[in-house]
Amino acid sequence: MAALALGALASVWTQVLWFDSVRFSRVFTTELLTKAGLFVTGALVVGALACSSILIGHRLRPVYAPVTDEQVALDRYRAMLDPLRRLAVWVVPGVLGVFSGTALASQWQTFLLWLHRVPFGKQDPEFGMDIGFFVFTLPWVSFLLDFALMGLVLAAIVAALTHYLYGGLRPPGMSGRSTKAAVVHLSCLLAAVALVQGLSYWFGRYDLAVADSGRITGITYTGAHAVLPGRSILAVAAVLCALFFLASIWTGSWRLPVVGVSLLAVCALVIGTIYPMLVQSLKVKPSERTLEQPYIQRNIEATRSAFGLDKVVKTPYKAETTVSSGQLRGDADTIPGIRIVDPAIVGQTFEAIQAVKAFYSFPASLDVDRYRLEGKLVDAVVGARELRLDDLDRSWRNWVNDHTVYTHGYGLVAAYGNRRGPDGQPVFFEQNIPSTGKLGTYEPRIYFGEESPTYSIVGAPEGSGDAELDHPDGSAGGQRNTTYRGAGGVQIGSFPRRLAYAIAYREPNILLSSAVNPESRLLDIRKPRERIGRVAPWLTLDGDPYPAVVDGRVQWIVDGYTTSANYPYSQLTEIEDATSDALTARSANVAALAPARVNYMRNSVKATVDAYDGTVHLYAWDDQDPLLKAWTKAFPGTVEPMSAIKGELMQHLRYPEDMFKVQRSMLGKYHVTDANSFFGGQDFWKVPTDPSDRTTGAPSQPPYYLSLAVPGQAAPTFSLTTTYTPEKRSVLSAFLSADADAGGKDGQRKDGYGTLRLLELPRDTQVQGPGQVANNIFSSNDSSPRFALTLSQFLNNNSQGGSKVSMGNLLTLPVGGGVLYVQPIYVQASSGTSAYPQSKAIVASFGDKLAWSDTLDGALDGLFGGNSGATAGDQGTSGPAAPTAPSTPTPGQSPGTPQGNQGNAEVAKQLTAAQEAMKAADEALAKGDFTAYGEAQKRVRAAVDAALKAQRPGQTTVVPASPSATPSATPTSTPTPTSP
Repeated sequence: MAALALGALASVWTQVLWFDSVRFSRVFTTELLTKAGLFVTGALVVGALACSSILIGHRLRPVYAPVTDEQVALDRYRAMLDPLRRLAVWVVPGVLGVFSGTALASQWQTFLLWLHRVPFGKQDPEFGMDIGFFVFTLPWVSFLLDFALMGLVLAAIVAALTHYLYGGLRPPGMSGRSTKAAVVHLSCLLAAVALVQGLSYWFGRYDLAVADSGRITGITYTGAHAVLPGRSILAVAAVLCALFFLASIWTGSWRLPVVGVSLLAVCALVIGTIYPMLVQSLKVKPSERTLEQPYIQRNIEATRSAFGLDKVVKTPYKAETTVSSGQLRGDADTIPGIRIVDPAIVGQTFEAIQAVKAFYSFPASLDVDRYRLEGKLVDAVVGARELRLDDLDRSWRNWVNDHTVYTHGYGLVAAYGNRRGPDGQPVFFEQNIPSTGKLGTYEPRIYFGEESPTYSIVGAPEGSGDAELDHPDGSAGGQRNTTYRGAGGVQIGSFPRRLAYAIAYREPNILLSSAVNPESRLLDIRKPRERIGRVAPWLTLDGDPYPAVVDGRVQWIVDGYTTSANYPYSQLTEIEDATSDALTARSANVAALAPARVNYMRNSVKATVDAYDGTVHLYAWDDQDPLLKAWTKAFPGTVEPMSAIKGELMQHLRYPEDMFKVQRSMLGKYHVTDANSFFGGQDFWKVPTDPSDRTTGAPSQPPYYLSLAVPGQAAPTFSLTTTYTPEKRSVLSAFLSADADAGGKDGQRKDGYGTLRLLELPRDTQVQGPGQVANNIFSSNDSSPRFALTLSQFLNNNSQGGSKVSMGNLLTLPVGGGVLYVQPIYVQASSGTSAYPQSKAIVASFGDKLAWSDTLDGALDGLFGGNSGATAGDQGTSGPAAPTAPSTPTPGQSPGTPQGNQGNAEVAKQLTAAQEAMKAADEALAKGDFTAYGEAQKRVRAAVDAALKAQRPGQTTVVPASPSATPSATPTSTPTPTSP
C-alpha cells in the first residue's frame, strides 16, 4: 500500500513539475480540481443513497419476523452477516461510490462546457432552442439523468435486499405481508426512479435532433409525428407511475405500482416502438420523398453550416479536352510552380543523402511548405533531421547513451518543390550538417520532435565526459559535443526530484547515475501532438505536425480543432474514416482523432512547439467559435489572441489537411442543396482511389498542397486540392481547392484564406478522372524524344531486374481551359541499403493525350505540340528540353544536302559512342563498380547531347535506353550511413 501511495505521489508531483515547466499549471489544476470535485460529488451522492438504504432497512426491520420456512433460512444468513453489518454499511456504499464517482469524473469536459456555455446565436427549426442548448446543456443534463437513475436504482436494490434479509419485505408468493416501513421506503425510491425516467423521456425529445436515423442525422417525419409526441406521452405516463408508487404508501399494497409499471411498459412498447414502425412502414415509405423533404432540407443546411460548407464558392467549369499550341500561355504564372517532387516518396531520398548517420532519420512522408527565397515565394518539401534511437547500432544501446548522449536531432532540410537535380535528386536549398543554405542562421538542434526519445537528461558541464553528442564532424574524434542551455524540461538536480522521476519511470539510474548533476534537466512528453494534447486536452489535433524555421528557431506547427457530436440536424461522420487515405496508410500517420464521430468542426486554434526548448503556444484562429469561447472561459489565459502571431510565423500557417479531408468527405454529398435531388442520390460524388496504388481496395487519393490559380483567381495561391468522381463512374466530376496561404509578414491573415473553391464539371462530362489517366500511363505506347522506348516499356523495364518504379503524386490542375495532369515517376533499386528513389520521368496528360519526358518542360512541349505556351522552369533538371521538330526541313539543309548528310553521319557516330558507353555501364553495374558506372553514364549523356545538337531539323533521333534502366543511387555522391 505504501508503494502504491508513493508511486501515485511521484506521478502527481512529476505532472505538476511538467505543467509548471511549460507554464500551463492552471490547466492541470483546473482539470484535477474538476475531476476531484465531480468524483467526490458522485461518490457521496451514490454512497449516501446506498448507505441510507442499509441503515433505514436495518433500523425499520420488524421486531418479530414471521416464522416461516423461508424466514428460517434467512435467519441463518442474517446470523452469519450480522457481525459484518457495520463493515457492510461502509464497504458497500464505498465501492458503489468509487465506481459512481469515477463515472461522473470522466465527464469533466462535458461539465466544464456546460458550466461555461455560450449561445450560438442560431435557433433550431423544430424546438426553437439555441444551438448552444444541444451542444452544451443537453449532453450534461442527459448524463445527469442517467447518473441519477443509476444511483436511485442501486439504492432501491440495496434497500430491497436489506428489507428482505430482515423480514420487512415479502415478495409475491411468500407468506405474510411487507411491513409499512419497507413499503414506504421502497415506494419513495421507486417513485423517484419513475420521476427521473419521466424527465429522461422529456429531454429525450431533444435527443431526436442529433439522432442518427440512417439516411440523415436529425428528426425525420416519423420522429416528428410519432416518436416526439410518443415521448411526451411516456413522460406523463412515467409521472403517473411515480404517483402510483406514492399511493401505495397509503394503500399498503403493491397493486397500483404494478399496474402503473405494466401500463408504462405497454406504452413504451406500443407508443415508443410499434406505432413509429407502423407510421414509417405504412405512411412514410410509400411517400418518403415528399414527406421527408423538409427534414432532409434541415439536414443539408445544418451540415453545410456545421462543417463550413455553406461558404463554398461554386463555379461551373466546362473543361476542354482538345490540345493546341500555346494553350497554357494564360497560365504562365502557374506552370513554373508545379510541384514535381512528391513528399510521400522522397523521404527515402532525404534519408539516403542527408541523414549522414544511421541514428538520424526523416519521416516517410515529408511536408510541403513555402519560403520566400530571392524575393519569390516558392513551394518547398521539408523534413526535420530527427534522432531515431531504434536505428542506433545495438552495441551502442545502453541507458547512458539512450538518455544522456543521444538526445536530439539536427537541422531542417528543404528542397525546391518544382526542381529536380541532374540525377533525379531533389534540389536542396537547405541541407547538410552544420546547416547551410538560404534559410539563414537558426537554432538547428531538435530536442522536441516526432521521433524524440521518451526522455533525455541534459545539462552536463561543458567539456565533461557526460556532454551530449551534438553532431558528427570531420575532427579527429569524429563528432562535436554540446551542452543543453535551453529553458525546456524540468530541473532534476535535487534528490527529491530525482527520486520522484526514478519512481515515475521505474528507472533507478536516474537516481544513481553520475551523469545527473545539479544543473541537469529532464526533457519528456516531447512529441508535438502529445505536448499540445497535455496543455489543451479539449482540442482535437491534426495528424500531421510540420516543421518550419521561424525567427531563428525550428517550430512545429499543429492545427487544433474544436469538435462536437451534438450539433442539431448536422450529419454525423466517422472522423477517422474521413481523414484516412493512401498517405496515412503508407506512413501510419493517422490522425487518431477523438471523439470518433463528429457533426461540427472548426479549425479554432493554431499551435506551435519550439523544437529547442519545447515552449507551447496556442493561438486563437477562429475567435467566433462558441466552443472556443467556452473553453477559453474554462481555461483563461491559455489561448493567445491571433494578434500575437508574428509575421514570419503567419507565412507558414496553412489550411489544415484533416479539416479539408472531413470537408471534402461531406461535400461529396452535401454539394447537393436540393432535398429532392439529395433523396435520389444520383449526383453524389466520391474521392477517387489513389491512382498510384493499383492494388484491389486501394485507399482514397490524398489531397495535395501546390500553388495554382483556379478560374476566378488573379494569381497563383498556395492551395490544398482534391478531385471528385461520380459514385459509379471514373470520369472527373469536380475539383475542390482551399486557399491555404494564411498571411504575410504584416502578421495579418490574408483575405480569402480558407475559401473553398469548387469547380463543377458538366454532368455529361467526359474529362478523364485520375484513375483513367493512371491506366493510360501504364498502358501508354507514346514515346519520348529523350528515350528510345515507349512509356509502358520504360515502366516495365524499370520494374524488373533489381529495380522498381514508384509513381509520384498525380497532380490535377485546371489550366489551359481544361484539366492538366502531371505525375513524376521515380526509379530505385529494389534492394540495397543505399537505394533511394530518383525522379527519372515526368508524365503530362490533357484530354485524351499524353506525353512524357525527363523534364516537365519536355513533357508539356510534347503534349502541346512543342509550344506549351509556358515555361515550366524546373531548374536543375538533367538534359536539355526535347527538340521541337518543324513540319518542313530548314531551307538549305534538306535530307539530300551535304549539310544534312554530315549531320546524319555525326548523329550516327554519337549514337554508336552512346551504345558503347551504355555497354560499359552495364558491365560496370554487373560488377558492382559504381564509380565506373557513373563515368560511363556521363559518356552516354555527352554522346546523346552531341547527337541532339548534330541532328538536322525535322529529324527524330532515337536515343538508346539502358537495358538495366537506372540504378538506385549515385554512390559517388551519396554518403553511406554508418554506425557511430
